[in-house]
Amino acid sequence: MAVTIDFTKALDKGFQSNSLKEILDAPVSALSGVTDTDAEHLAADFNIKTIRDLGTNKFFRLASSLVTLAEHEG
Repeated sequence: MAVTIDFTKALDKGFQSNSLKEILDAPVSALSGVTDTDAEHLAADFNIKTIRDLGTNKFFRLASSLVTLAEHEG
């Protein structure tokens, strides 16, 4: 089964038609709303240079997991 994903709101125009691998290897500034200055801070503070780095960063993954857990807390 083929799966398609619409990246038009998530990525800057120059990256919307790239393959998933190309997107993951793209700079974090390829994400819509992430500025070059934001990307510079992420690189300097967390050594995050690509979207893959951002998605696999232990601090961001932990924060995301905590948010998910909180949503199901009851």
